Amino acid sequence: MNFYSLNKIAPNVTFKDAVVKGLAPDKGLYFPEKITPLSKDFFDHIEDFSNAEIAFEVIKQFVADEIPENELKEIISATLNFDFPIVAIEENIAALELFHGPTMAFKDVGARFMARCLGYFNKEGKTKKVTVLVATSGDTGGAVASGFLGVEGVDVVILYPSGKVSDVQEKQLTTLGQNITALEVNGTFDDCQAMVKTAFLDEELIANKNLTSANSINVARWLPQMFYFFFAYKQLKNKQKEFIFSVPSGNFGNICAGLMAYKLGLPVKQFIAATNINDIVPDYLETGIYTAKPSKQTISNAMDVGDPSNFVRVLEIFNNDDVKLKEVLSSYSFTDKETQHAMKEIKEKHHYIADPHGAVGYLGLKRYGVDTNAFGIFLETAHPVKFLNVVEPIINETIELPKQIKEVIDKEKVSINISKYEELKQFLLNS
Repeated sequence: MNFYSLNKIAPNVTFKDAVVKGLAPDKGLYFPEKITPLSKDFFDHIEDFSNAEIAFEVIKQFVADEIPENELKEIISATLNFDFPIVAIEENIAALELFHGPTMAFKDVGARFMARCLGYFNKEGKTKKVTVLVATSGDTGGAVASGFLGVEGVDVVILYPSGKVSDVQEKQLTTLGQNITALEVNGTFDDCQAMVKTAFLDEELIANKNLTSANSINVARWLPQMFYFFFAYKQLKNKQKEFIFSVPSGNFGNICAGLMAYKLGLPVKQFIAATNINDIVPDYLETGIYTAKPSKQTISNAMDVGDPSNFVRVLEIFNNDDVKLKEVLSSYSFTDKETQHAMKEIKEKHHYIADPHGAVGYLGLKRYGVDTNAFGIFLETAHPVKFLNVVEPIINETIELPKQIKEVIDKEKVSINISKYEELKQFLLNS
């Protein structure tokens, strides 16, 4: 299995090189050269497999022989040591909870998988010391910090927008120390992401540092997100209904992984990319014109993205055929007011506390419509405790802090303030 750049200029690379490089030299995202659907027998008997066994079947064609099967199985088992429960909300709507990992966000899976892959490559002496450079709009930073903490041969540098992540999110990425450094950027997430992309194309920097990314642009962060959709299907298969997934979407890595699962044969009727007012993709599906915009700040901050990197992969899955894409993908945007109303309604009517991102996913299902022949699943991507200042006033209730949060909330924040790319470059060259 090789991976090619979506800009079609850089040479094809192996899984290992795609992970270590992160971004292709021609600025393109890497994409697998082929996608082989899984067997009918696998889906017929999926309920007989453990989550780890399912994940191995899903990912093995993309890793190929870069990691031996026994090592890959160990990486997967260590990655998936928590639950992914389905929680009923309405008769034909449920939440898929993806926040039971160490940082209480869905990105724990991809971050832990990627960290262990890099750890394997380093252990085998297959790569020199790596600096992981990552921009975060909220949960990525904490998940990457936790996933890579103490991994030998890897330094992690996290850029996050000052004042635009929640207090809990900030503590999770600024308090660990060791091989983790947080850079607090005077700007937006788009500014952070632009700095990271610039660094990957800076010849002086590349000559001195072995840089890779742990954003969902990295194939080892992105592809494991397919697992969630298979885990949900395993739990719901006996309902014998048509399944609709609504995915809160910012940088579009998660929904893109869902569409990859669909290409692997997962029986899904429709995917919904539910966004906040950063509505680039809903606009595109309506007009056929993709227009990047400056991101706008909302209460669902992890989705405050004005130019979603992974949408180019979504287009590639469907060979840039908008007609085929629209048969499988719908996309709607929602305001903060609509999101707040949904959170209140879910709590009052269904006794469930949704975070602002999950609430947007719920709204996506309601806008699309889930009839009696279908079953809708919205992804709860982060625990509501990560957004206390938003959630508690809406539900008029105090949320108890889980142990994962108690471990970091009182620790001292340590970050380095920067405003422009040159400051990032000098930090990396001097570190």
